[in-house]
Amino acid sequence: MFELATKKAVLIAAAVAATGISAAAWAQRDPAYAAARAAGQVGEQPDGYLGVVGGGSADLRALVNAINIQRKAAYTQKAQASGATVEQLAFTSGCNLIQQTTAGEKYRTPDGAWATRGGGAPTRDPRCV
Repeated sequence: MFELATKKAVLIAAAVAATGISAAAWAQRDPAYAAARAAGQVGEQPDGYLGVVGGGSADLRALVNAINIQRKAAYTQKAQASGATVEQLAFTSGCNLIQQTTAGEKYRTPDGAWATRGGGAPTRDPRCV
């Protein structure tokens, strides 16, 4: 299942780079990503990148890596346009992506632990506004 997902991730990455469509928008359309997110195998992190919860298979790690490469490219492009640093944009995106998680989805708390989003607000870095 994830071998096909890895191939799809590479094709998606190329399409994203060619069209300028956001990596998040493409990733959300990928059924392997959606399945891994729903199963709690991946989650959002405060640094703006997707993380693998636990060990994860090589194919899952490759899928997450492909998504993160596209996220970094988007952060870099936005940083150059805005005068902010890549790290600043990634952190702000991490705050927003964690806020956008829904009940049952995984995210990394500021202390580095994986948490499952409940019905309330997620625990985010105090610098998030």
